[in-house]
Amino acid sequence: MLDWLKKAVFYEIYPQSFYDSNADGIGDFEGIIRKLDYIKELGANALWINPCFDSPFKDAGYDVRDYRKTASRYGSNEDLCRLFDAAHEKGIRVFLDLVPGHTSEEHPWFLESRKAEQNEYSGRYIWTDWWIKGIKGHPYIGGESERNGTYMLNFFKCQPALNYGFLNPEEPWQKGMDDPDCLKTREAVKDVIRFWLSLGCDGFRVDMADSLVKDDDEEKSGTCRVWRDIFESVRKDYPEAAFVAEWNNSHQAIMGAGFDMDFFLNWRGNGYNSLLRDYETPGGDHSYFKADGKGDITRFLDEYVPRLEEINGRGYISLISCNHDTTRPRENLTIPELKVAYATLFTLPGVPFMYYGDEIGMRYLPVATKEGGYTRTGSRTPMQWNGGTNRGFSEAAKDELYLPVDESADAPNVEDALKDEASLLHVVRDIFMMRGSGSDFDADSDFSVLLGEKGKPFVYVRGNAICVVNPSDERMSAALKEFAGKKAVYLIGTADVDGDRLEMGAGSFVILK
Repeated sequence: MLDWLKKAVFYEIYPQSFYDSNADGIGDFEGIIRKLDYIKELGANALWINPCFDSPFKDAGYDVRDYRKTASRYGSNEDLCRLFDAAHEKGIRVFLDLVPGHTSEEHPWFLESRKAEQNEYSGRYIWTDWWIKGIKGHPYIGGESERNGTYMLNFFKCQPALNYGFLNPEEPWQKGMDDPDCLKTREAVKDVIRFWLSLGCDGFRVDMADSLVKDDDEEKSGTCRVWRDIFESVRKDYPEAAFVAEWNNSHQAIMGAGFDMDFFLNWRGNGYNSLLRDYETPGGDHSYFKADGKGDITRFLDEYVPRLEEINGRGYISLISCNHDTTRPRENLTIPELKVAYATLFTLPGVPFMYYGDEIGMRYLPVATKEGGYTRTGSRTPMQWNGGTNRGFSEAAKDELYLPVDESADAPNVEDALKDEASLLHVVRDIFMMRGSGSDFDADSDFSVLLGEKGKPFVYVRGNAICVVNPSDERMSAALKEFAGKKAVYLIGTADVDGDRLEMGAGSFVILK
C-alpha cells in the first residue's frame, strides 16, 4: 500500500460550483487555487476534482470529448497545471476524475467509428453488425449513423461504450478481451493516465470502474484483468500514483483489480445507506445517526468489518460524507446529528472523502435538472462562502449562475462557521487535524469493535484511542474494563467515566485515552 495514503484526507470538488474567479457564473481552476488555504486549514491534504475535460456537458462532464484537453469554462491545461503546482506547494495532492468506460458521442474516436468505411477506430466502440440488430441486456442506439449497425450505451444516449471486449463472445460482432481493437482501447486509456500524471496529477478516481468488460461474470474477472494490466504498466513509471474505484466491492476492486481504494457507496439498503439515508423503509427514518431513528449499527458493521479483514494490508475502504451523485446528508440529518456522524465516519479505518459544502451542512436543494443531473442536481449547488452576493460564490448576476444558491435566511456559510467554535465546520477540522497529528487514526491503524449492539453505545478502538458513539436521543451507558483509567480527550455532547463505566448523554461522541 502507498505510505502517503495512511494520512490522506480527500476533499471532493465539483468544479462548476466551487468558486468563480472571473464572474462568469461558473467555478474554475483559479477559483480552486484561491481556496487552497481553506482546504488545507480544513485538514484535507488531497483533492478529487470531478471531470474537468473538454465536453458538451450533457452529463456534467462525464461525457468526455477530449481526454487531453480541459474544458475552457474552467481554464486551460496550463491553468490546471498551475493548480497542481499550487496544491503541491501546500502539501495537497490532486486527483482527477477518469471516465474510462465511455466517451461523448462527439469524441473524435466515435465520429470515426460511426463511419461506414473501416478505419482505425471502427472497433473502439461496441457495434453490432446490422442496422436493426439489438444488444441483449444493454441499451443501444441505431439509425443515427451511416454505419450498418447499432452501438451500445453505458449510461445516457450521449455516452457510447468503449470496447474492452466481452468475457465470452457469443455473437460474430462481439470481440474478445484480447482482440487487437480491445487492446488498443486499453492502451489509449493508459496513455490518458500517463499524460496527466506526467503533468503533475497524483492519481484518479475512476468512474464506473467495474463496467469495462461486457457480460462479465459475477466476480468481474474480465474487468479485473484489464485493470491489473493497466496498473502494471502505469505504476512502473508512476509508483506513487493512487487510484480509487467507484465499485463498492472491495473484494473485486482491491483484491481483484488492484485499486488502492474502493468507495463504500450509498446503495439502497446497504450498510452505508443504513447510517445516513435509511429513510425509504416503512416506519420512518431508521438511519443510525438520526437521533430518533433507533437505527442499528450492526447493519453497517456486518458489511464493513468483513471487508476490512479481507483487504487488510492490500488497500483501503473509503467512507464519504456524500458525493455528487447522492443527496446531501443534511437533507434528513440535523447539524448536531451530523457532528456525531462525521466524527464517527472519519475516525474509522480507511481514507475519508469529504464532499465540498458538507463540512458546513449545506442543504440538498430541490432545483431543476442541469447538465443531466436530474435528482442529483440538488447536491451540486454553489459553495456558500459567506452571506454576501450569491453566498460569496460569484460576482455574476444571479441569472447567470451555474445553479442557484441557497437563499434561505439560515443558509450556512464558511465565514459564519469559522467564527462559531461550536459549528459543524470546527468538528470536521478537529477530526481531520487529529488524523494528521498522530498515528491512532491513520487509515490502517489497529481497529477492533468492543461493543456494537442495538440499544448500546458503539465502542471501537483505533490505535491507543477508544471511540464511543451514542447518536440516539436517549442516554446510554456501558461497562467495559477498557474504560478504566481513561479520560476524554475529545468530546461532542456529554460523557462521564467512573471506573469501568461510561455514561453518555444523547447525541454524544467521545474519544478516550
